[in-house]
Amino acid sequence: MYGFSKFYSKFYKYPLPILLLSLWLVAVFLLSDRPAHSQHPVIFTNKEKYQSTLLAKRIMPSTLTENVRKTVLENGLTVLTKEVHTAPVVTVQVWYKVGSRNEEPGVNGIAHQLEHMMFKGTKNRPIQFGRLFSALGSDSNAFTSYDQTAYYGTVERNKLKALLVLEADRMRNSQIEPEQLASEKRVVISELQGYENSPEYRLNRAVMQAAFPNHAYGLPVGGTKADVEKFEVEQVEKYYRNFYSPDNAVLVIVGDFQTANTLETIKEVFGKLPRQEAGGRRQEAEGRRQKAEIISPSSPIVLREPGAGRLLQAVYPLPDANQPDVPALDVMDYILTEGRNSRLYQALVESGLASELTASVTSLRESGWYELLVTAGAKQDLKKIDSMLSSAIANVAEKGVTSEEVERAKTQLAADVILSNRDITSQAMRLGTDETTVGDYSYTDRYLAAVRLVKPTDVVAVINKYLTKEARTVGFFEPTQKRITEVGEKPDSAQTTENFSPGAPVLFSEVIKYLPPVDLATDAIAQVLPQEFKLTNGLRLLLLPDRSTPTVTLSGYIQAGTEFDPENKAGLAAFVADNLLNGTKSKDVLTIAKVLGERGASLDFQTYREGVHIEGDSLADDLPILLEILADVVKNSTFPSKELELHRQQTLTDLQQELDEPSEVARRVFVQSIYPKKHPLHTFPTEESLQQIQRQDVIDFKAKHYRPDTTVLALVGDFDLDKVRSLIKNKLGDWEVSGQAPTLKYPPVAMPQKIVSVNPVLPDKAQAVTYMGYTGINRYDPRFHSALVLNQILGGDTLSSRLGAEVRDRQGLSYGIYSSFQAGKNVGTFLIEMQTSPEDSSKAIASTRQILQQIHQQGVTALEVETAKHTLISNYNVSLANPEELTDRILMNEVYGLNKVELHSFADKIQKVTLTQVNQAARELLHPDQIVVVTAGPSVLVEKSIR
Repeated sequence: MYGFSKFYSKFYKYPLPILLLSLWLVAVFLLSDRPAHSQHPVIFTNKEKYQSTLLAKRIMPSTLTENVRKTVLENGLTVLTKEVHTAPVVTVQVWYKVGSRNEEPGVNGIAHQLEHMMFKGTKNRPIQFGRLFSALGSDSNAFTSYDQTAYYGTVERNKLKALLVLEADRMRNSQIEPEQLASEKRVVISELQGYENSPEYRLNRAVMQAAFPNHAYGLPVGGTKADVEKFEVEQVEKYYRNFYSPDNAVLVIVGDFQTANTLETIKEVFGKLPRQEAGGRRQEAEGRRQKAEIISPSSPIVLREPGAGRLLQAVYPLPDANQPDVPALDVMDYILTEGRNSRLYQALVESGLASELTASVTSLRESGWYELLVTAGAKQDLKKIDSMLSSAIANVAEKGVTSEEVERAKTQLAADVILSNRDITSQAMRLGTDETTVGDYSYTDRYLAAVRLVKPTDVVAVINKYLTKEARTVGFFEPTQKRITEVGEKPDSAQTTENFSPGAPVLFSEVIKYLPPVDLATDAIAQVLPQEFKLTNGLRLLLLPDRSTPTVTLSGYIQAGTEFDPENKAGLAAFVADNLLNGTKSKDVLTIAKVLGERGASLDFQTYREGVHIEGDSLADDLPILLEILADVVKNSTFPSKELELHRQQTLTDLQQELDEPSEVARRVFVQSIYPKKHPLHTFPTEESLQQIQRQDVIDFKAKHYRPDTTVLALVGDFDLDKVRSLIKNKLGDWEVSGQAPTLKYPPVAMPQKIVSVNPVLPDKAQAVTYMGYTGINRYDPRFHSALVLNQILGGDTLSSRLGAEVRDRQGLSYGIYSSFQAGKNVGTFLIEMQTSPEDSSKAIASTRQILQQIHQQGVTALEVETAKHTLISNYNVSLANPEELTDRILMNEVYGLNKVELHSFADKIQKVTLTQVNQAARELLHPDQIVVVTAGPSVLVEKSIR
């Protein structure tokens, strides 16, 4: 998906958290539900506790910068190279030292707009670059942030030079044409409207503008609609000429390559590019930059707008990233907000005042800030929450923190850095961030060394220095009442007769014409397969030792998904999974959190339709602790009443907010429009169903569905095979099973006989979200691999696919559009999802249906099939180099009952797909006139007769 996405992640949170505007080029793949990661942080003796910190100290140099080489070309290009030979893949990233920091009111968002235009083609290659990246099989992305704009792709190693050629070409030869700028401005505006849908975004924008009235850090990174609408070609071109040059860029390459040969190639490809003419960029930058001074209003900013849930945001001024207080500030943040044992979580969430608390330390080139966001509990007053927040911070400052808290925070912090740098893309990201933000790629090493020296008195000192009530800027979001209305089942809708003439199908011969030369021979991934074991109680294990990093990745599955929810108690399956870590027979919730936290380990349970996914990771030495906690909670969880009630209130608040999001409303209505009542997939949690759930229901569901014979565990990492097998047998071998496992048979679901259109109305939303589709196939369908190739051509990539090229790229109607076959053990759905400006929804839907009709009737071309196959295989090979993706693929192959060799035979199966098979799948699986269309958004949709 293309565009700007603001997110907070551990990777960016420490040590240089940046709020990214991300361009995601998503390739929809195995279509299985993928669980997210969360931190729930374990301890035994002091010796063990400190061992983790010492381990972090010992291994960090080898995992970050020990093998990094810095080279500066004659034209000023900084090159950072790091050889990592664990898999035949490489990542190429170009970082420009320009971001929203270089903007001012009136041209806010121009760096982000330019990022979009950088995909539109060059003088030498007048073609959408996303199509070129897709043809190379590159996992490509880009983002705009405060201090930098970056473009990055990860490919098989034989594509390295091709990526370098493309990046060098668009560094100085990009074309910014009036027609393309007009189209891309529509896309950016649609994107910004998506953020406008979020109360958190609107509150953050107001607070940051008040906090930074005289600096670009107070401007939204993505820009404003008013400014974007006014951008002219000359403005964007000037920005491009001033900032996109080798002497203002950092090229980062990490992966399986030879440094000497690669540097010669870089000199050949980039060395001929001219540096920026003296003075231009300096004058531009200096003219925009003012002192990063935070102004604190005397009273809270109050937004009374449509939305769901009360929010409080507080921003405290902090120093820039190079200042010595930054490590202590990050340790402070972990103590205040990381995990159940943290001070502010205890004061606000455990007390019931708040349902959620998030925080981040942002350390940038010219300034920084500490940001706290609190979601109020049901019927809780923001002024009371604000008072408690201030009191809790003051209490920490007055009474201090313990050595144990500081050591735990330091261990968590170091472990987070290690665990977030296991794949080559992340390692390169770290280097690029450090070099462009503080001018030193080894910053994180220095930072971690400083973290290890932080003492309790240092934490108290930075609280007293920076977290004063006088210094902060506070905002309240007070939602006004709103109702969701629904317009339903009006099949003969206006969009079926929309006057639209689709462009010619994508000419893939043009893509091949502009691709740089590449070695056609691909590198085979090492044929290493996991070892399979089965305990006497039925639990299945897949173990794959990997010594490349001193970490372990755990992925698991339990057949206890939402498909087993009773109709009147929807949400029960998730209730069970979400509360597993809230206490066992021997440990209460705080002990479990402490045990994991003291090791910087994570363990999380996420519920999906067909199962509960287990996600965990830790440093290698801490695997026994991770497995001990896992075994304890799946066997001995007790579901304390207090924790269940607290979770119920949090879930009710979350539900209220979800039903204020067009994407969630569209998804619910779409699924319920396809699957009839009584079908396992029709049921969704409601306030009524969540209130019906009792503790005994939770206990009974757990006893019935959490069984070793429906559980699969996959482990990849630095461990001894026999020891881990013995350890798991010792911890989980006594997990008892009785009777037969519960089973479900999904009833068949008929295709809609006509176009069924439903429009939930969410008043005052700025962007609309549309879901289109119907029932699809399961993982065992003989057309599965053909469907993947078909989908890649249709909408597997939001820039290079038929849908992306026409609806998003040529017409500029959608911020993001993609399709997928969601195929699990049971028949799933075929769906197309898009985000549009409300006034563009009708045309985008009509365009999409016509493209479906076109492919259904005329099929696709042989060249499209070959390109799609090549893309899927390349993306798959790249994914196997990421330990988290590798572990998930091993797991889901076992869940689906596939042979373990599927891990390495998948590419062969894709390669064998023929043009005839793809076109047959198009005839059998694409039904443009028998489709459910759900568009959630503002009431203008109804006025436009989109039904």
